[in-house]
Amino acid sequence: MTVAAFFDLFLEELTQHDKLREYYKYHDDPAKFPFRKAYFCQRLQYVFDKIKSSPYGKPDIWDVGSGYSTTQIFLALNGYASHGSTLEYYYGHIPKRMEYWSAHGDMSLVKVSYEDIFEVPANKNSEDIIIVQDTLHHLEPLAKSLGIFRQALRPGGFLLAVEENGNNLMQRIKLYRQRGNKRIIEYYDEGLGRKVMMGNENIRPLKTWKKEFEKSGFKIEPNSVHYLRLFPPSFFENKNLEKVVAREQRLWKKHPLLKEYFFFGVNFLARKN
Repeated sequence: MTVAAFFDLFLEELTQHDKLREYYKYHDDPAKFPFRKAYFCQRLQYVFDKIKSSPYGKPDIWDVGSGYSTTQIFLALNGYASHGSTLEYYYGHIPKRMEYWSAHGDMSLVKVSYEDIFEVPANKNSEDIIIVQDTLHHLEPLAKSLGIFRQALRPGGFLLAVEENGNNLMQRIKLYRQRGNKRIIEYYDEGLGRKVMMGNENIRPLKTWKKEFEKSGFKIEPNSVHYLRLFPPSFFENKNLEKVVAREQRLWKKHPLLKEYFFFGVNFLARKN
């Protein structure tokens, strides 16, 4: 199944699932719909492309911070099994999603656990691919989590990171207003019955990620780096979505300052040394 076809079915699902619709907000503001769709589809396509081009026929995939399991569902529709780890409050809504998507593919390929990865680490050399989407900036202590990932990956295995660009000027200002410099917090997790340490939207620039990954025995592949989302929602109105995305992709590759300080998202692949 293509990302485009999946997105159409996903939108239909949102009309039937109130909690899911409230979370994703695609129906809230029609003017922002193309803008949000472009971001969603680019990130999912990035993950899919990297998995498809990997040397693994049927890879063992661990989705860390799997949330509502949207990426896992898409992968299952394309024949890829995965298991997810989450601490999200909406974990209980996942079975309803499985009911909907079972009409389109084999949802037995999707496994999800409510768990703290620091308490239940994966077995050594058990994974081919680890996905961390909107998750790295929440994992604390970061070095410990990267150590768990390195141990879990088989030799040559890789991690796919889908993140925010920590150097984006507008996002830095927004987050500073929200949390100041309080980048690490503790909160009470009802499912675990105890306090959990968490990165408080602790986004980082690619340069910082590279240093952290190198210290933990990974190398970010330069050719895997992908920046996305430059133009505001208004720029997408009455315009061809694919052309706008193509223009953004040309710009970040040609203009280092735009890439570094004005693009919102960054994806990369880090391979275990």
